[in-house]
Amino acid sequence: MNKGDLLVERGAEGLQHLADRAAARGDGVGEWLSEELRNDAAFLRKLKPSLIQARAKGNAPTNQEPATDPPPAPGGPQLGSRPKPKKKKRKGGKGPAPLLVVGAALVAGIVLAKVVDWKGHAHPRD
Repeated sequence: MNKGDLLVERGAEGLQHLADRAAARGDGVGEWLSEELRNDAAFLRKLKPSLIQARAKGNAPTNQEPATDPPPAPGGPQLGSRPKPKKKKRKGGKGPAPLLVVGAALVAGIVLAKVVDWKGHAHPRD
């Protein structure tokens, strides 16, 4: 075993220890968590660098049983309800909204153009 294998094995042992502690709780959540942690520990042991290297070279052990069932899908949504987003404040926080200012300027410009055009028709220079 090389250093990488030892690190992976230490991590798998830690997961196994956590699984044993969860199983000792005795409730439904502890049993479920224990089963999941045991599966994770078994999977982590398959990720040893020496085994990955052997699989890459074609020297992988062939006497292992394949997984019979894929892991079950979650029964429901994994995330809780999302909080409603807060309204964003403008940087200054004071004064009218920028869109309101642009709209008012547009209306004022149109009104000014109509007045100038009307005055031009009312008093022609010819």
